[in-house]
Amino acid sequence: MKEECGVFGVYSFSDEAVAKTTFYGLFALQHRGQESAGIAVSDGEEIKNYKAMGLVNQVFDEKILQNLPGKLAIGHVRYSTTGSSTIENAQPIKMDMKYGPLVIAHNGNLINSGDLRQELKDKGISFAGDTDSEVMAAMIATSTKQDLEDAIVDTLKHCKGGFSVVILTKDKLIAVRDPNGIRPLVVGKLPDGYVFASETCALDIVGAAFMRDVGNGEMVVIDKEGLHSRTWSRGEREALCVFEFIYFARPDSDLDGRNVYEARVQMGKYLAKEHPADVDMIIGVPDSGIAAAIGFAAESGIPFSDGLIKNRYVGRTFIQPTQKMRDLGVKLKLNPLRETLRGKKVVVIDDSIVRGTTSRQIISLLREVGVREVHMRVSSPPITHSCFYGIDTPTRAELIASNLSIEGIRKYLDVESLGYLSLDSLVKSIGLGRRGHCLACFNSEYPIKVPEKLKSLKLIFK
Repeated sequence: MKEECGVFGVYSFSDEAVAKTTFYGLFALQHRGQESAGIAVSDGEEIKNYKAMGLVNQVFDEKILQNLPGKLAIGHVRYSTTGSSTIENAQPIKMDMKYGPLVIAHNGNLINSGDLRQELKDKGISFAGDTDSEVMAAMIATSTKQDLEDAIVDTLKHCKGGFSVVILTKDKLIAVRDPNGIRPLVVGKLPDGYVFASETCALDIVGAAFMRDVGNGEMVVIDKEGLHSRTWSRGEREALCVFEFIYFARPDSDLDGRNVYEARVQMGKYLAKEHPADVDMIIGVPDSGIAAAIGFAAESGIPFSDGLIKNRYVGRTFIQPTQKMRDLGVKLKLNPLRETLRGKKVVVIDDSIVRGTTSRQIISLLREVGVREVHMRVSSPPITHSCFYGIDTPTRAELIASNLSIEGIRKYLDVESLGYLSLDSLVKSIGLGRRGHCLACFNSEYPIKVPEKLKSLKLIFK
């Protein structure tokens, strides 16, 4: 599984240095995108936009932030789900319009972006990059509506997919969320302003108090008069991406009022009930498998132990472009504790199995240090379908659970036993009910109809 993106926005009624606030907000969201980072700031007269390839602390330094004065800002960290990994696709994206300059940052994916892009090209619009965000900006710019907020709503009604968007003008900060709420977005309160963020962990780092989630199909606008909102879409099924709880969100974030860490612990407890094992210890694959491993240990009474040590200074393996480099990345990132594991029977907890190659590498590392038995437990159901709403999953041909039985996967991984969490227990662990989640990667029940031509593409997100 590959990340999506992270967005952040801040409006201050007094602080002239919101670029630094945005920097720290993006720093907290770094796990959501590690390819590029950008910040756009308005001082009420001019909008400055700075972005580059790399991590947040590689892109920005004190001098750059000091050259971004203003009271309004938005920021973005990116992993490419649509559009290649180039500076042209880095965000925020700035565009001059009849309404004045506008900057947009987007998390998610539009399933009809190809059609929308072609319609704009037919009107003579050219594009610097190939992201959905640029398409949305161009649609706003070419809207026949005379008011900016009406133009944004007009654009959103033509966009199909999952998205959370923050928009900056010279004097307004605007946040919008898709009708199903697939991609998360929250509002926080500063002593002298407001904050938007993909996750609540970004509110914590800048000292903002959580107010609420941006509602499904809602547009929230902050200007000199304060905060006001309008609902631009009603009646769609709520479908927050369940993988936010399983893997993507930081464990210290809250989603729809549910703490991510606690949900993962519950997943581990249910997993222990459904797939017990007679072993010496429980270990988790860092980082997102740790909480589930703690829950499994608590429920089973079997001791939890650190078994795999993560090198915090190595990027996530999915950043590498080839399978050869991805395999090497696993060895660089994780190192087993030889003396702790040698001769032991262990349960290994991971959050998911996608292609199976990374899991197989981890099992091989454990065998090399003398683990006697390896029992694999997964704190999510088998992933059998691709995502079209902003997570860069492989095609179905590459998803191991779409092509092999659980026994076939067990043999491929070379483990003594394999158990996945059931879909019912996953939903119970989160505690929000089936209607509140998108579970399509497990059961193919897509909340937004996906065009057959998109499903049939060999490479969906390239």
